[in-house]
Amino acid sequence: MDERKRDSIVAYLRRRMAEVGIEIADVAKAIAEDELRQKSARYRSATGDAWSGDGDMPQWLRQALSAGQSLEHFAVDRTIQSAPAASPQIDWHQDPFAGSRLATM
Repeated sequence: MDERKRDSIVAYLRRRMAEVGIEIADVAKAIAEDELRQKSARYRSATGDAWSGDGDMPQWLRQALSAGQSLEHFAVDRTIQSAPAASPQIDWHQDPFAGSRLATM
């Protein structure tokens, strides 16, 4: 997106926010609440819909389950999100191609 178009959209949003009485702090608070809700999600769809497991099951999940999908398919794996897997250590001293043309490709 070019800068002129971006500036035009920002100006339009600021004007509409002023008309309705929305402050920048309100937007920041809503974004923070949404991020917190996304982090507490126990189930998430490929489109980003999320459900914490509390309350009524959302329509998107009910439809997927009635279509034959399992609930485990949508479960958020918290171990992957909380700690990235450590990359294996590689000893490049034993590399037979070190210093050759193949090593630079």
